[in-house]
Amino acid sequence: MGLGSSLLGCASTSVSNKKTMGMALSNGYGPLLTDKSGLLDLPEGFSYSVISELDTIMDDGFSVPNNADGMGCIKLDEERVVLVRNHELSPKHLASATLSIQNHKTPLTYDSTPNGVALPGGTTNIIYNLRTGKVEREFYSLVGTIRNCSGGTTPWGSWLTCEESVKTADNDIKSDHGYVFEVPANATGLIDAKPIISMGRFNHEAAAVDPRTGIVYLTEDRGDSLFYRYIPNVKGKLHLGGQLQALVFKQLSKFDTRNWQADSLVLSKWHEVEWINLDNPQSPQDDLRKRGFVDGAAIFARGEGIHFADNELYFCCTNGGKKQLGQIMRYQPSAYEGTVNEPKHPGLIQLFLQSEDESLYNFGDNLTVTPQGHLLVCEDQYTDVTKNHLRGVTPKGEVYPFAKLNIQTEPAGTCFSPDGSVLFVNIYAPTKTLAITGPWGKFKS
Repeated sequence: MGLGSSLLGCASTSVSNKKTMGMALSNGYGPLLTDKSGLLDLPEGFSYSVISELDTIMDDGFSVPNNADGMGCIKLDEERVVLVRNHELSPKHLASATLSIQNHKTPLTYDSTPNGVALPGGTTNIIYNLRTGKVEREFYSLVGTIRNCSGGTTPWGSWLTCEESVKTADNDIKSDHGYVFEVPANATGLIDAKPIISMGRFNHEAAAVDPRTGIVYLTEDRGDSLFYRYIPNVKGKLHLGGQLQALVFKQLSKFDTRNWQADSLVLSKWHEVEWINLDNPQSPQDDLRKRGFVDGAAIFARGEGIHFADNELYFCCTNGGKKQLGQIMRYQPSAYEGTVNEPKHPGLIQLFLQSEDESLYNFGDNLTVTPQGHLLVCEDQYTDVTKNHLRGVTPKGEVYPFAKLNIQTEPAGTCFSPDGSVLFVNIYAPTKTLAITGPWGKFKS
């Protein structure tokens, strides 16, 4: 069974009848066992290894940076994968960075300080051998950006890293920010950091590519965010330009999906959509989402992680719902997505999950799909009492805990190896990247 295949309809497990505050529950992989190392609790049979961590010296002489966020896993050969890992760093982090980064000057950087030091945001690559379970190389692949939050892999073998910042040039930096950059899987060191200008300048979060059409779907981490798509002029050649659009609910102009006041968007109900062109995607006034809403686009509650699997995609809205604990949206593209026949056969969107209980699902952020076709969502909530989890969600919308962090940070960058045997997860800060293995097929219904 391929990743995501059971999300299209029938569940691969029997249905649990347990409910809490209207949310269906599943037994998942069983109860979580206390980790003797005090880092990550997992179900019986599962284990993790730390394959990278903060301040370890990489092969290029730099140390592993902090704030590890979104990450993608891309196949290199029959044994090896590359993990392209975001680092959500800003210019202010230079003051606390290692001396090597404080003095890092390179013509390959996107942006730099007035004295030529590369901004610390960007990506690192980890070459990992699935057979030996060992890291073979680790190095910087992109620098000079700000707050690389999430992104997405492409079918042609690259990682789209997204800036969650709309900071403009000033006395401290030389360039405007808020763009998407592409990092090829076969990079052997720093690449020339070039923004994909036509994909728009906004508070980017994540990206997902439909392998059939090459259309890129984009989320935005704002309380009044839009849901975007980018139709490239040439499939797989994003730098050659394209059209940026925003989603509209048919017959429901300016629809508010957030459900903060009332359940305007009903759970599981499908809605037909259309897409509108967005002018001036450079948005010098950071008003792209506002102009889109005026023209009829729907608004979402902090669009974050997004994952495409088997002809549909899911994306998190971190603080959606009446209790503002989080939603998951589900979108099925049209069979004629992005073509002149699309209006006659429109795509569909539904509210797939809405949390009513913070102990079951709280502030979903990054997400991926398990080998059994379940969603696996990283929680991103910071309170004195909250410990963030990796939450499973079955095709029936049943939730279960898969892992619990025992330190006050968030899991991020969750992604599977192409064969589904290894789950890679980042610990945001202090940076750690984990490889998790276990009996994925032994799901307890």
